[in-house]
Amino acid sequence: MAVTQEQADWFAGAFSQLVANVDKAILGKEHSIRLVITAMLSGGHVLLEDVPGTGKTVLAKALANTVEGTQSRIQFTPDLLPSDVTGVTIYDQSSGRFEFHPGPIFASVVLADEINRASPKTQSALLEVMEEGVVTVDGVGHPVGAPFIVIATQNPVEQAGTYSLPEAQLDRFLIKTSLGYPDHATTVDLLLDSSNRSRAAAVRPIIASDSVTTLAQLASEVHTDASVMGYLSEIVTATRDDKDAALGVSIRGALALARAAKTWAISAGRTFVTPDDIRDLAQPVLAHRVIVDPESEFAGVTAADVVERAVASATPPAYRAA
Repeated sequence: MAVTQEQADWFAGAFSQLVANVDKAILGKEHSIRLVITAMLSGGHVLLEDVPGTGKTVLAKALANTVEGTQSRIQFTPDLLPSDVTGVTIYDQSSGRFEFHPGPIFASVVLADEINRASPKTQSALLEVMEEGVVTVDGVGHPVGAPFIVIATQNPVEQAGTYSLPEAQLDRFLIKTSLGYPDHATTVDLLLDSSNRSRAAAVRPIIASDSVTTLAQLASEVHTDASVMGYLSEIVTATRDDKDAALGVSIRGALALARAAKTWAISAGRTFVTPDDIRDLAQPVLAHRVIVDPESEFAGVTAADVVERAVASATPPAYRAA
């Protein structure tokens, strides 16, 4: 069913309200907030990577507080076990049966703080649930429900005692982004309000969890022309053929960009996806899925460079605004 212009306008208004609500806690980072909300409404997950003290956890908490649903926070540490995340089956003597006790992963919004500090075994416990929305314990599948989003944070510094996320894990994140330091004016505003030590706590819910599901369903019905999807395919193929790439973007990555582009388009009040939507999201959706050849990486080439070249090499289709 095609999305009407009236529905697109309603979606854009709701999207702007969500951004404004989260912005109460994170000042001057509207673009990053839009990316995170786009991931949530596209059925994906977010990896926030930045230096300490830039507001990664505050952003995740603010989004969790914006959605009137369940939320949880998992502080990843080296001694964290997979069962501490997913839950465990315990024998109940009174009933004579094994009962499942769900872990903190069973929430609408899950904050996985410093995910790279947990062991690979614990990190891998997130693979199934992030992809399929199901946790399997002792052979029994337990759906986590919808909406469901994991917002993970990690620091690119202090690598001692950390475990880098494997490629398969990174590929589960729809978007990877960073916040960076605020500009001068925003810094001054934050300093003037320095007595407020919990900005995220001031964020109140403005949308019910079932409304998030409604918005996500509407976004999935945005029109995508075959020529625009062909343009996306050219970009993805170019990352695989790049001389500096040891591994290019997978089909999962291409599908992720297609879903995110629909949400990005309707958040701007449009009923169709344009090549500009693909270009806007190429870096945050694709770059973390590219593995640069070690020699090229030593020479200074980054995954962002590979994606940038791929976008530049692809020919966008001509389109006419409706």
